[in-house]
Amino acid sequence: MDIYFEHTAPSIVVEIPEYKNGYIDIRKRGGRIRAFTEITNDNIHYCKELMKLVDELRHFNGVKGGIAVSESEYMATTLLEEAKPLTQVIFSSVKEVVEQGQYIFDTLWNTAIPAEQRIREIEEGVMPIRTRLLEKQDEIIKEINRLNNSADRLSICSAFGGMQMSYKYFFDSYKRIVERNKRIDNIGSGGNDDGLRWIINIGKDNLELAKIFLESGIQIRHIKNMPPMNFGVSEKEVALTIEKMEGDSVSQSFLISNEPLYVNHFNSLFEELWKNSVDAKDRIKAIEDGVDTEGIEIIQNPAEIQKITFDLVKSAAEEILIVLATANAFHRQEDLGAMQFLKEASNERDVKIRILTPADNLIVKTSQRLSEQQEQEQQSPKPQKINIHFIEPYLQTKVSLLIVDRKFSLAVELKDDAAHKSHEAMGLATYSNSKPTVFSYVSIFESLWKQTELYEGLQEIDKLKDEFINVAAHELRTPIQPILGVSGVLRSETKDSKQQELLDVIIRNAKRLQRLSQDILDVARIESHTLILKKEIFNLNDIISNGISDIMNQVIVKENKESSIKLEFTNSVKWKVDEDEEVNALPIVEADKDRISQVISNLLANAVKFTNEGAIRIAAEKNNGEILVSIKDTGTGIDPEILPRLFTKFVTKPETGGTGLGLFISKSIVESHGGKIWAENNTDGKGATFYFSLPLIR
Repeated sequence: MDIYFEHTAPSIVVEIPEYKNGYIDIRKRGGRIRAFTEITNDNIHYCKELMKLVDELRHFNGVKGGIAVSESEYMATTLLEEAKPLTQVIFSSVKEVVEQGQYIFDTLWNTAIPAEQRIREIEEGVMPIRTRLLEKQDEIIKEINRLNNSADRLSICSAFGGMQMSYKYFFDSYKRIVERNKRIDNIGSGGNDDGLRWIINIGKDNLELAKIFLESGIQIRHIKNMPPMNFGVSEKEVALTIEKMEGDSVSQSFLISNEPLYVNHFNSLFEELWKNSVDAKDRIKAIEDGVDTEGIEIIQNPAEIQKITFDLVKSAAEEILIVLATANAFHRQEDLGAMQFLKEASNERDVKIRILTPADNLIVKTSQRLSEQQEQEQQSPKPQKINIHFIEPYLQTKVSLLIVDRKFSLAVELKDDAAHKSHEAMGLATYSNSKPTVFSYVSIFESLWKQTELYEGLQEIDKLKDEFINVAAHELRTPIQPILGVSGVLRSETKDSKQQELLDVIIRNAKRLQRLSQDILDVARIESHTLILKKEIFNLNDIISNGISDIMNQVIVKENKESSIKLEFTNSVKWKVDEDEEVNALPIVEADKDRISQVISNLLANAVKFTNEGAIRIAAEKNNGEILVSIKDTGTGIDPEILPRLFTKFVTKPETGGTGLGLFISKSIVESHGGKIWAENNTDGKGATFYFSLPLIR
């Protein structure tokens, strides 16, 4: 049988024979009885007798009424009078009711304490272990006074409001703790300077009150980052509130406990905070001398970060410097009204503002609109107060930065750039008013700002250069065509071999000049994103065959110059139709026929240029929905110094000649078709292989 009842019931069980004998009979039959009740000074005698009648007795505060539950029956009562039999009971043998009664009993049983412990507390005057939540102000003040008067040592951590409230209600009790500790110290009984210690964030607003507490003998230390609660802990008890206490008002939620685990935890917490805090005298002197000693603060709460951001902008008197990590970061701050705050700082306080941000079309338009507005408002050639420069992608960071008056900085980590709301995108923030830290950020900002100005200048130079090259290339083409035309006519009409050789030199060099001007124009088109593809469907094998035929003239010229040179071309293009059949035909591709022919010609010419003997082999194969073309030679291979930047502009060596534009153009053509191009030296140490891929139609 499991049973619980209020504090009057033990007398009923012990004094009334029917109940007492019933308990004895149960145990004689082998039954087991568990019981709990509220053990008090008044019923302690009966509880000791009851312990002889049951297998186990426990104590539970505030028990009302009673229930009894066995394997199959349930009984409850609300009327219990001392030493009198029950007059009313509720009885049930319904299974669900019995199970519910058992559940209620087990739940309360698990939180009850052994009767032996409670009896010892009453007889020896030991305070019971308990945790209470107080809500009435007079109860809270009474409990704090009791804790102060019973404590030999007290450690307090509170906000300024807690110190104000304590000064009004408890200051005398604090002074008594200090005096009591001094007396103990004087008679050599183990007193120390740790009688009353206080941790608080000391600022200008609570400076004078902190001095009063220091003068009374209370030890005080300053800490920047206060825990999110006020608490006081003695050697036996802890009292705490998570809500703030301001002025004369006391928080309505107040927890007090003598649970050893709580007491030990808050004593350990206080010791850790005390160890990492600053002596109040040093902090007060720093404030009075105007010396900044706060350094750096780490902030985790996004709402607090945003508040500090706006507070700093509002406080700016001379200058605001901003670096935004991404274009999205700019838009998020714009949505929160940051631009309006900046305009107010600029217009109302004459604050100069510079912003560095990655650009997108909307930000560019915002910048242009802002410039136009400022020009209209100023109506003078004065420098603009808000300037926006754009950071190139390679200069982007994962941190946004705010610097105000070169005195304060706030660096905010980017956690999720895809988030639409600012608080979801923010990570940790670092606030600082330390001069070395702030000046370091200023140096970083000025360096980035200077780079953007230089880059804008270079862009203007590049634009002028591109325009010049474009004009020059077109002007070059104008005389080249008649030179080739007239030279060709003269070559066909003259019979003199010497004159023919001279005309061949003119024609050959005119063609070189023609190719150079075409390459320059192609590069200009590529960099201005105006390279237009005229796609058509064709058989790639025809282009490869034509490319080999065209390059043979170059090989003949080369072999005539150096009789030892001998090159062979192999077109081993095979297309795998299925696992058992191969045919000498490539599948159809859709591309710009002339541009792909240009790529093949460039790669073949490159192979011939660096190969004096051996063979040049062209192959193609299907590879995951693409056609992969390779051109392999047995030449000198690719210089390891050049290989990493092989497909960039003007990559060549003086001894090999050439402009270094062919591979750059080839790469742009292939990639504009959705393909890839790359190269590597052959594993046998002889020559190199160039590859490019194109998407297939079939």
